Amino acid sequence: MRSPFIALLAVSTLGLAACDKTPAPPAPASQSATDAAPPMPVMGPERSILAFGDSLLAGYGLQDGESYPDRLEQALRARGINAKIANAGVSGDTTAAGLQRLDFTLKSQTTKPQLAIISLGGNDMLRALPPAQTRANLEKILQRLQADGIRVVLLGMLAAPNLGKDYAATFNPIYPQLAQKYHAVLVPFFLQPVIDKPDLIQGDHVHPTAIGIDAIVAATVDDVADALPKAGK
Repeated sequence: MRSPFIALLAVSTLGLAACDKTPAPPAPASQSATDAAPPMPVMGPERSILAFGDSLLAGYGLQDGESYPDRLEQALRARGINAKIANAGVSGDTTAAGLQRLDFTLKSQTTKPQLAIISLGGNDMLRALPPAQTRANLEKILQRLQADGIRVVLLGMLAAPNLGKDYAATFNPIYPQLAQKYHAVLVPFFLQPVIDKPDLIQGDHVHPTAIGIDAIVAATVDDVADALPKAGK
């Protein structure tokens, strides 16, 4: 059984802060939930999105409905976008494993995706696989999606510091360089919103909690919304 993604956060310094246990005072009436702006009505044809990657998309350690694709779909629909996200995340996947199952995954979709969200490479890095292999596999994935006319949001990853500067110097540029070459929308470091925030990380010091997922969604929903093709295109 392949190990789940990833120990990247374990090499980060997780600062522990004392928590204030004093209950917060009730919000004034002017700040009540009833005064919040209602979500926009969902409109237009369904916008099919494929979330393709590892356990960061699969929802490792989370309840049903708490994964990144689930929460992202809800965030897009709250903006009036008729999004439908297919979650094709597999815990433990490397870029090689992702490339191997890409064709099958695409053929299994009932509707051709208008957009693919790609999160792969973290497990390659943790196994210290040669960055050249990671680059080659990701490039083939992007070429395949480009050939099908599917737009891409590429979720970037950074090398863990314990792998050394030389490894990082080769691994870290993979995502921005491929995003530029294949006109993908780049999220430079997918886990940035939860780094050094222990309350947003599960007990394994690796995977985001449900609240952490919400923080990542808030940081990336604009990128995804902007990457969707305009209506009629």
